[in-house]
Amino acid sequence: MRLDRHALIGHLRDQEEKAVLAKILDNVENVLKNHRPLLTNFYDPYHTGLIISMLERIPELDFATSGGYTMAERVRTAIFPDYLEEDAVDYEMVLLAVEGNFKMVKVTHRDFLGSLLGLGIKREMVGDLIVTDTGCQVVAVKEVAPYLMANLTKVHRVRVDVREIRPEELVLPEVKVKEISTTVASLRLDAVAAAGFGTSRSRIAREILAEKLNLNWHTCSNLSAPVQPGDILSLRGRGRVEVAEVKGSTKSGRIGIVVRRFL
Repeated sequence: MRLDRHALIGHLRDQEEKAVLAKILDNVENVLKNHRPLLTNFYDPYHTGLIISMLERIPELDFATSGGYTMAERVRTAIFPDYLEEDAVDYEMVLLAVEGNFKMVKVTHRDFLGSLLGLGIKREMVGDLIVTDTGCQVVAVKEVAPYLMANLTKVHRVRVDVREIRPEELVLPEVKVKEISTTVASLRLDAVAAAGFGTSRSRIAREILAEKLNLNWHTCSNLSAPVQPGDILSLRGRGRVEVAEVKGSTKSGRIGIVVRRFL
């Protein structure tokens, strides 16, 4: 089966997105030719959505995703012939614990990620990072595990040890959600973000223009970008907000919305 690449990805304007999907299409052609499952690397929900939308348009294929645990954000997509079952797929990922004495040093997700990338590990080789009291738990492709265990020795000047762990050892964060019903002047990004994060519109505008806010996992510096139900807004250092519902206009002309803020 010959794939019509132009029909599948020719409409994309973003060259980075097109490059990602072109690489996935290489995998698809190998699956169709050799009748063997193949895996993508780890991608965020935005790119995973692009991948799935494309795969749904290709007959004779099936796919599934996994990020190492149920609520994972970054996942690998398994692509396989439609006569195979997902149970036959090995996602080839490993769970690692990066442990050290962090009682006197405050470290963040960014510190751990920076240490990994500083070793030359590509971001797409690593899934979610779960920060714990003793360090961080990492989901990664299996092939990089030996390298990480041998070479990741420090995070933010703290010595660390890296070991493989079992799925039942994962310390999953407790998800706390605050639901907020409010009104906004419009469904512009700056208005909705200000309401969701509980700050002024002028302050959130500075954050957006400084490229500190992501809309659906993509940096967005357009203050007037439209927001709709289901959109995810994440602000560096402030967490994440989901637009749950748009209720309609009030008598004063404002728009009622419901947002969920993940604490």
